[in-house]
Amino acid sequence: MDLATLIGLAVCFGLVIFGILFGNDISALKSFLDAPSALITFGGSFMCMLASLTIPDFVGGLKSIGLTFKGGGQDTPAVIKKIIDLSNVARKEGLLSLEEAAGELDDPFLKKGILLIVDGTDPELVRGIMETELSSVDTRHRSKIGFWENLGAMGPAWGMIGTLIGLVNMLQNMDDPSSIGPAMAVALLTTLYGSMLANWICAPTAAKLKLRNEEEVMVREITIEGLLSIQAGENPRVIEEKLKSFLTPAEKAVIEAEGGEA
Repeated sequence: MDLATLIGLAVCFGLVIFGILFGNDISALKSFLDAPSALITFGGSFMCMLASLTIPDFVGGLKSIGLTFKGGGQDTPAVIKKIIDLSNVARKEGLLSLEEAAGELDDPFLKKGILLIVDGTDPELVRGIMETELSSVDTRHRSKIGFWENLGAMGPAWGMIGTLIGLVNMLQNMDDPSSIGPAMAVALLTTLYGSMLANWICAPTAAKLKLRNEEEVMVREITIEGLLSIQAGENPRVIEEKLKSFLTPAEKAVIEAEGGEA
């Protein structure tokens, strides 16, 4: 579980509730609940997204929000450690010995690269195959990120549409001054709902998915460079220093604290 996502969303919602109830009693919440406003804002936003996508892509986009709550992320130092271990095996026992080691790997991307090397594939072809797969993964991830970015743009727009509908209804009943205040409040609720959809749900989700994608792309770039270095027969120490250049100072310290793996 990613606590940052959970805490951030929960506190944001709590702050909104606090703002509503500050100086009021619990009944004030009823003033901020309106079914037609919610239907126009949320229904319009999601249906516009459905109209712009295929049903599988729409469902996949909705499901991607679950990725923001998954903890763990990419353990880059652990990936580098694994590559250095493989380079030591290859240096001592030859590239063919990596086939047995590949059977114990959990990462399908790394496993695929190892098997390509064991099969004697040309280095440039190995790079081409791995980078093509990396590009494909990046494209799929960006489509999910784009889903939430576009939905975030739809929210305020449909909120404004709902507000305009409410204002028209209000102006048609100007003969009853007592209804103007409540009608105006209901009209503004759609704007509130649209802003919350965009800034409470969509923007954080898109940002977290983008972060996850950047982490995975970097790890796979490290994997490609490590595999090609192993295939070229480079010294494990050289490979380690090359791959550590991708890391932050804190991540480098983790590897150095373990005494390196070469």
